[in-house]
Amino acid sequence: MEADYKVKLEVFEGPLDLLLYLIKKEEVDIYDIPIERITNQYMEYLSLMKLLNLEVAGEFLVMAATLMYIKSRMLLPVDQQVADSEEEVGEDPRWELIRQLVEYKKFKDAALQLGKREEHQANLFPRAGAEIDAPAGKLQALAEVSIFDLINAFNTVLKKAAEREDFREILEEKFTVSDKIEEILYTLRDKSEMIFNDLFAQAQSRTEVVVTFLALLELIRLKRLKVQQPEAFAEIHVIKIA
Repeated sequence: MEADYKVKLEVFEGPLDLLLYLIKKEEVDIYDIPIERITNQYMEYLSLMKLLNLEVAGEFLVMAATLMYIKSRMLLPVDQQVADSEEEVGEDPRWELIRQLVEYKKFKDAALQLGKREEHQANLFPRAGAEIDAPAGKLQALAEVSIFDLINAFNTVLKKAAEREDFREILEEKFTVSDKIEEILYTLRDKSEMIFNDLFAQAQSRTEVVVTFLALLELIRLKRLKVQQPEAFAEIHVIKIA
């Protein structure tokens, strides 16, 4: 694998986005976060981001330290917890994080609604002849996929591949991102889309899985491909952009 290859995505979400993603994925109450479970998953995602050589902003590491601090305080009886001030004595160690998450979620939800309103407004006065009838039996429109959806899907592929008998940690053949980019484009030469998992069906090693995923990220960055899914946490579709 190209050791100096670093993925640079134009849009990269922050640590609060990752926490909200994990809370939604685990279907837990934002006001009663199971801090140990969420912290463990957050650290797993951080490790995957480092494995993929993604540019991890310092704020992700700050949040990791915050989560570990909260986790350590939660393990202690209330009368033994060390607080930063007298006002925090007896207060739930998660409260400040919960407040940030709730406020941030309100901001994101408001931005989403404004975006939908803008899209609706844009469709009120379509140009003549611009309207296209949707094909009969068309499936539900696919939604855009976040970087965390992709990392989650990549993690699942990596774990399933590791269970295969023919899967090896070390392979003599060298794989490059450039080679895998060409391979993905060749696979999509006669079709407009494919399922995310199918990209890794023939991968024989951990390195090959990682390099294939990096190639996919690069093609997304170059706007050669896009990834969508019918609903949250559903199967991801890789779509060729004409």
